[in-house]
Amino acid sequence: MSISELNLFPLCLGGNVFGWTADREASFAVLDAYAEAGGNFVDTADSYSEWVPGNSGGESETVLGEWMASRRNRDRIVVATKVGSLSGRPGLSAANIRLAVEDSLRRLRTDHIDLYWAHVDDRQTPLEETLGAFDALIREGKVRNIGASNYEAERLGEALEISEREGLARYGVLQQHYNLMERGYEGALREAVAAGGLTSTPYFGLARGFLTGKYRPGVEVDSPRAGSASEYLSTERGPRVLDALDRVSAEHGVAPAAVALAWLAAQPTVAAPIASARDVEQLRPLLAVAELKLSESDLSLLDEASR
Repeated sequence: MSISELNLFPLCLGGNVFGWTADREASFAVLDAYAEAGGNFVDTADSYSEWVPGNSGGESETVLGEWMASRRNRDRIVVATKVGSLSGRPGLSAANIRLAVEDSLRRLRTDHIDLYWAHVDDRQTPLEETLGAFDALIREGKVRNIGASNYEAERLGEALEISEREGLARYGVLQQHYNLMERGYEGALREAVAAGGLTSTPYFGLARGFLTGKYRPGVEVDSPRAGSASEYLSTERGPRVLDALDRVSAEHGVAPAAVALAWLAAQPTVAAPIASARDVEQLRPLLAVAELKLSESDLSLLDEASR
């Protein structure tokens, strides 16, 4: 099976907020609303959310696993999780991947992971070892697909060459930082993804919330990401992009966030952008991306404003 065969919803729901800014009850409500809208693609990681005092990692996976068990909908959800950046399970050695996948399967209350990401590139471990470990998990049925997160073009290309040469499982999708304010993906990395026949699922699709339009001069926003998101206002591009988003969103009758995600979804190689929501109120405007199709003039306006 390849990621292209999974019939993914156009918006991937990010699970980084589960166990952080969204408690169990709020997380369940968000997941319910997402599923009711037809959503089927949830992205998490074993390291979510160990940055919260008192957490040790795995909290997001646990919430997702409990939700799927209570709703009895595991077969309808495409589950993506990651290995390699949890402080207690660092790196992509074969031994660590083997231990980490069992931890994730237990927390997720499932016998397989639909998409297993190498969370960060581990240059201390040979790519052959990492890919061999993933290949074994696929052959055992514990993992269906594998992806690379935060890889550079050269390393991604090297990994694909090794998979081809050694007959090992192959990365089929990339997860990268990409949005209207951060366009570094548009270069060698995107070329490597396209040349390798991969697709991508960008994270921080809303630029830490900036592209929702709630960050404006003189406006205070209560969010853990407010500091980093509001930094975009100090540039010429920030207000210019917000103005373009306002114009396009008014024309389509949707929120600026939906327009920002629709722009991402329309970019070459992108399968589904990732966005998270800590409550249903935040989620609902994002769901419009499933039906929103931007015109060429919309895309050109946004493209020019963000350059």
